[in-house]
Amino acid sequence: MKSQWDCLLENLGAWEGSFTRLSPFGEILEDIPSIVSFTGLNDNQTMRQIVRLTPANQPVSEKVLEYSSLGRNTLFFDNGAFSQGTIQFAPFSEFGAELGLIHDDRRLRLVQLFDKQGTLTRLTLIREKLSGSETPERPPLQVEDLIGEWQGEATTIYPDWRSPDSYTTRLKIWREGNRLQQELDFGRTIVTSAQIEGSILKFDSSSVQILLLPDGASSNCPLEIQPRKPFVLEVGWLLQPDLRRRLIRSYSDKGEWVSLTLVTEHKIG
Repeated sequence: MKSQWDCLLENLGAWEGSFTRLSPFGEILEDIPSIVSFTGLNDNQTMRQIVRLTPANQPVSEKVLEYSSLGRNTLFFDNGAFSQGTIQFAPFSEFGAELGLIHDDRRLRLVQLFDKQGTLTRLTLIREKLSGSETPERPPLQVEDLIGEWQGEATTIYPDWRSPDSYTTRLKIWREGNRLQQELDFGRTIVTSAQIEGSILKFDSSSVQILLLPDGASSNCPLEIQPRKPFVLEVGWLLQPDLRRRLIRSYSDKGEWVSLTLVTEHKIG
């Protein structure tokens, strides 16, 4: 793999889009036009990042950051995909993470935020394209887009810098009436079932839900984090009818951030 800093450089440029603030159940609360620019300084040894938001009927907000190293709460993949967020879940502390995917001249980012009781309070979906790009946004994700058999290649990286792991995955998704069934195989098999409620998939055995979102996106996380139970935060992105990426930030039963996994899946049936 490339160095973490070189992976960050995959995000260079001015990214135009919007910050869409959502309720925990996917209702759009606010959509704020944005430009986020990354400029390399000192032969790309320093990054200047400018976040400019232009909310309706409010003053423009602009934040300028300069940094030459990355925090322990952040990991990048070779293609520029990344996640940053809280390292340790703890009761009575706010908690959250950002998950970002990049494909050609478009980026998709999702922020999932939890309150001090561990309850999901807000999501922010950030859809962006490089300045000057004409690539259109993808349609909102539908249940039917997910149905089929998906074969994937996964890479897991770790915050303690141990060697990455790579492995294959197979995911079968089918519908039975108003329920969605999943069978995931990645060396062991996990079978799950969810109730379909419009654009929400509610899983039976936990408080986990998947929201189907604009631009082919999906959000997967618990509605409430349970102490002493492992959990994941995930964003998905349907790039083409037969191509999907997922980025998964995993936490242990002790609430520790333990890994970040990027899965690229192709529909084979």
